[in-house]
Amino acid sequence: MRPNVVLFGDSITQESFRSGGWGASLADTYSRKADVVLRGYGGYNTRWALFLLHHLFPLGSTKPPVATTIFLGANDAALAGRTSERQHVPVEEYKENLRKIVRHLKECSPTMLIVLITPPPIDEEGRMEYARETYGEKAMTLPERTNETTGVYAKGCIELAGELGVRSINLWSKMQETDGWQKKYLRDGLHLTAEGNAVVFEEVVKVFKEAWLDASEMPYDFPHHSEIDGKNPEKAFQQKCL
Repeated sequence: MRPNVVLFGDSITQESFRSGGWGASLADTYSRKADVVLRGYGGYNTRWALFLLHHLFPLGSTKPPVATTIFLGANDAALAGRTSERQHVPVEEYKENLRKIVRHLKECSPTMLIVLITPPPIDEEGRMEYARETYGEKAMTLPERTNETTGVYAKGCIELAGELGVRSINLWSKMQETDGWQKKYLRDGLHLTAEGNAVVFEEVVKVFKEAWLDASEMPYDFPHHSEIDGKNPEKAFQQKCL
């Protein structure tokens, strides 16, 4: 049976199976070697994600994921008192919620590879432009997220990963290493362009390889067609299927 790799997160994960998405690229990389399972929930913060844990990752499962990415925080970092206040979660609660998620996953499987991903940076002007184009005169007059505040959540995510001994990706910092990241990586000041998705994909694959989940070293679930003898096909399947 192929192992499962679960992508757990908000809309940036939910959209990742679109054409050019980081999840779709990951599924292609692990094709016939692992099943990449999408569990992205647009608009969710860590507080709401906790309600899903026992449904998505049931304790006592005979086949827990071999790896899970946890990509949450972009909505937690929405500012109190602004238009997305309903999604806001204070940073200390955000860290505690991530802690609960990681602990639950470790209880599901002590050997699971867990990767925390910080929210991406925020292009505040890009968010304002998107609001004006979408809502016209009803658009917000102040950004509902700021890059500075999101950076605080990113820092908390990385600190927690170190404390809990799990892998992490500082996407907030990584993207800002590139000039013009605002338009290159973000299509609306928050969600990812094709180039932004490529960054996430490359970083996830890098972490997986540094751990023990290198696709190039994993076996196919069933024989490659070149291994099948046209006159005696049964031989190739004896070890895998019998």
